[in-house]
Amino acid sequence: MHLVRLIGSFALLLSPLGLARQYGFVPPPAKVLHGMDVSHHQKQIEWDSVAVKEPIDFAFVKATEGHDFVDSLFCRNWEALRRHGIRRGAYHFFRAYGCGDEQAQNFLQLVEFQPGDLAPVLDIERTDGIAPEIMIQEAQIWLHIVEKKLGVKPIIYTGLNFYETHLKGHFDHYPLWIARYNNEAPLLTTGKRWDFWQYSNEGCLEGVSKKVDLNVFPGTTAMLERLCWYPPATETLEARVVAP
Repeated sequence: MHLVRLIGSFALLLSPLGLARQYGFVPPPAKVLHGMDVSHHQKQIEWDSVAVKEPIDFAFVKATEGHDFVDSLFCRNWEALRRHGIRRGAYHFFRAYGCGDEQAQNFLQLVEFQPGDLAPVLDIERTDGIAPEIMIQEAQIWLHIVEKKLGVKPIIYTGLNFYETHLKGHFDHYPLWIARYNNEAPLLTTGKRWDFWQYSNEGCLEGVSKKVDLNVFPGTTAMLERLCWYPPATETLEARVVAP
């Protein structure tokens, strides 16, 4: 089943009516952007085929995990997305038993952002047997370090149940990417709106040999731009002039 066919099977949830019911937001049908996310689990992807044959507007790729793991295909995927003009984002898989600062450095030392790349993502979906308050504390350290370094708020990825059980009330000022694999868009008890919805982990795309996660962004390209990284504006010479 290609992405076009899968989108057809989700016609209601991606329609203005479906999004209005679950999200409280009514974009025109053409104003919904589609994406994917991958890691080394998808093996080597033929990005030429993806770019030509699939209606993909953005893609997230796994960069790092814990304090020292680097995804073996990150650099290949990251460069291929740039080459094909697909808006790209990088994510770090958080391990609750690891120090937030070491995990942040692992991510920052690997990923080189270019203007227009999506904001960095912190994937939080396991407690690893660690007390939730410790997990939250270390995740906050990661977020603080990465935001301070890059000057943009990271995006938080998690599952709906994990969010409701462990994360709600802690990261409300960060963009949110929620996983929920059915035909009903996520509805958070806090009333917070999600920014990305991972609606399937069973996608089949041209150029990808394994099943792939599929996502939707309920907005326009201009709206997506607000969740992207751009370097701070360079000071003008006039701003540097010191008054006598």
